[in-house]
Amino acid sequence: MDFSVEPEFQAKLDWMDAFITEEVEPLDLVFPGQAYQKLDERLRKIVDPLKEQVRERGLWACHLGPDLGGQGYGQLKLALMNELIGRSTWAPVIFGCQAPDTGNAEIIAMYGTAEQKERYLRPLLDGEVFSAYSMTEPQGGSDPRLFTMRAVRSEDGWVLDGEKYFTSNAANADFLIVMAVTDPDAHPYKRMSMFLVPSGTEGVEILRNIGTMGERGGHHAHIRYDQVRVGADALLGEEGGAFAVAQARLGGGRVHHAMRTVAAVKRAFDMMCERALSRQTVDGVLADKQLVQAAIADSYLQIQQFRLLVLHTAWLIDQSSTKEARTQIAACKVAAARVFHDVVYRAMHLHGALGVSTDTPLARLWQSAPLMGIMDGPTEVHQASIARRVLRGYSPSPGLWPSEFLPDKRAAAHTKYDAFSS
Repeated sequence: MDFSVEPEFQAKLDWMDAFITEEVEPLDLVFPGQAYQKLDERLRKIVDPLKEQVRERGLWACHLGPDLGGQGYGQLKLALMNELIGRSTWAPVIFGCQAPDTGNAEIIAMYGTAEQKERYLRPLLDGEVFSAYSMTEPQGGSDPRLFTMRAVRSEDGWVLDGEKYFTSNAANADFLIVMAVTDPDAHPYKRMSMFLVPSGTEGVEILRNIGTMGERGGHHAHIRYDQVRVGADALLGEEGGAFAVAQARLGGGRVHHAMRTVAAVKRAFDMMCERALSRQTVDGVLADKQLVQAAIADSYLQIQQFRLLVLHTAWLIDQSSTKEARTQIAACKVAAARVFHDVVYRAMHLHGALGVSTDTPLARLWQSAPLMGIMDGPTEVHQASIARRVLRGYSPSPGLWPSEFLPDKRAAAHTKYDAFSS
């Protein structure tokens, strides 16, 4: 397989590299924490022209196909783009590919009716609104088998009742995609349905917004849906089909997280190497120390291995689908958490007190390290998923001893060749 791209697309990547460095990354410093908020007039004057430049270059919403306003570049090219986009908090918004809106747009495109696409998808693709994905629950986390929020049929639609926890960016969202139990007696993966709910619907109450490590505020909502009434047209996909919709959404989202993790760890690695060559000690620079050299070598190896895993997974999705690449996607999720933790820690440690201060990006990156092992499902869940799928390609040994039991193999080999040994 070949991960190279044609010169025309490489030119687009080169433009992205310079554009993000010169125009987008400064937004992270001047307007921190505002990328996922609705634009006021001051910010709109800055952000809208930047978005227009992206559109003019044919780089807007590239996770989607041409029929939905994207370019249909495929996951491999998207991986190369995300290695640049992942450097900046603002870049996904400027390029029209911010989470959770990317995954939400994809499932509306896949499962939505024409009316739903016009009402919800079109403004989402135009970058005019934000959305939220309301799935996890206080008592069940992300395990849908433990969900209790109900959606019950009414005369003119559905009534939603229950609580959701950690619905990211709900405070700024114009609509929510809500997963609720519609048939509690069905198979665990057929019990739930998905609904499109405008944020202003009566009964939708944000109880509070929760922050994560290092955040002064919070943008992950604990929501109470109190007898929320929606029409029959709010159902997204088939009744009882929410698990399939969720899998379609989360598979792509996980590999996109991994793509952007490549950018984050590369940034930490670049800082590590620069520091090693710059920091003087009594007998030379840090780069002369063998333990520092080992840290740099280990980080280089981890990043290269991880990046190749991500690119191969992206290539495999392009050749088949996210469903066929589930093992590889899960592997990306597990590896992303590990490489992020290891490389960022080494870079931070090498910077000493400066590394744990707010004068470099490293402390902020380090605060994100625990999140990498939790978001989109805990690492251990994905490890179990990988093991189950890998083990399907194996069988128990046929007898008492392992297949590689040497006495039996040696006896078989002698039987095969004894006639030629005399």
